[in-house]
Amino acid sequence: MCGRYVAALDPAALVAEFEVIIPPVENLLADYNVAPTKRVYVVVDNKDSATPGNALEVAHWGLVPSWAKDRSMASRMINARVETVADKPSFRSAFGKRRCLIPANGYYEWSAPPKQPFYIHAADGAPLAMAGLYEWWRDPSVAEPNPAAWLMTCTIITTASKGDISQIHDRMPVLIAREDRSGWLDHCVGGELALAGATTSVPLASYPVSTVVNKVSNNGPALVSALPGIPAGPSEFQEVCSSLIPEPQQ
Repeated sequence: MCGRYVAALDPAALVAEFEVIIPPVENLLADYNVAPTKRVYVVVDNKDSATPGNALEVAHWGLVPSWAKDRSMASRMINARVETVADKPSFRSAFGKRRCLIPANGYYEWSAPPKQPFYIHAADGAPLAMAGLYEWWRDPSVAEPNPAAWLMTCTIITTASKGDISQIHDRMPVLIAREDRSGWLDHCVGGELALAGATTSVPLASYPVSTVVNKVSNNGPALVSALPGIPAGPSEFQEVCSSLIPEPQQ
């Protein structure tokens, strides 16, 4: 799974990196320990709006389907498995037409006991674009036109880890390379076709970091500092990590 990540790029950098036409109405602070239910940036395709192009929106991490009675399920919906995302009722509709990119500097993952956190990032230092889905949920307790009447939520799609990174954890986010982003976001294309088109590799690298990151309330750039005295081991790799289509089950 992907349960923590780093979102420290300022909005101006995100606008440039993701070719955003519609900037966010709110600036979020840099967050080095993004946890479920926090408010995060997502990039969506607004080609049908009066100002067509990519928009940078703010959503809550943890998907709440439009049909949910309340938002209590959000903390359990932070990830969607690529193997079942097209079939599960909670994700099926969003996978078809509400796909997004979730920008990240990198993400954290914990190895098997004794649990050691690793910081995983693009080998070339570029921002990561994690494949995501988003939904709008109508809060019945809030009257319109109050903007709080509608809640935007998102989830990160995960896949089986590839290469050396599987020695850290067996799951990782689906990563969308820069040249595949427009195809992934295009809501005129079905989810399966968009996924099949996202084949460009995203080489990764990683290194161990302090267990200080384990506590959600801890934050700041020190969290991504390499832990001295521990060799990077399996994290030093340039493995191709974008074979997104799950292998056929036997």
